[in-house]
Amino acid sequence: MISVKDVLVSDDLTEKNFLCDLKSCKGICCVKGDSGAPLEKEEAEILKEIYPKVAPYMTEEGKEVVKKQGYFFNKNDKLSTPLMKNKACAYVFQDEKGIYKCAIEKANRAGKIDFKKPISCHLFPARIKEYETFTAVNMQQLKICDSACKLGNQLKIPTYKFLKEALIRKFGEDWYEEFENLVEGERDF
Repeated sequence: MISVKDVLVSDDLTEKNFLCDLKSCKGICCVKGDSGAPLEKEEAEILKEIYPKVAPYMTEEGKEVVKKQGYFFNKNDKLSTPLMKNKACAYVFQDEKGIYKCAIEKANRAGKIDFKKPISCHLFPARIKEYETFTAVNMQQLKICDSACKLGNQLKIPTYKFLKEALIRKFGEDWYEEFENLVEGERDF
């Protein structure tokens, strides 16, 4: 583990390679799972605000789910995006190539909203767990990401470098720079 400030990062993020391979996986991480994308409290509020600008990019089924269930799902104070009956995130759509994509991110790229997408999605395959005195960052190992691991290995892209933008978004540039310096320093030995 690498510790920077109050954040502990699993060695998997520095030792394992990863690069999303949408041509192979088709964005299946947005449609597989037993719960929606984890949300931070402020993100749930943001979804309420931006929904009118995101809705045009959503499927009719996704909009119907949000209408019935709400902008987010709250179970035991754990917030997540709502799911459609096929277990897909309500905010997902399929493009003309059959790749599952995020309507929130599409609205962001179109310049309609400033919010990129939930940080848990941006950080995937890393998962954040908040504890009383520290935050843990671990890599989630899923079969659906085998092609991403293979591509990352071919191109020698460490997971933390793939996640650079997301890690900076979550913890800040100073944190990432300190983290990267520690990782690079360890590799010099």
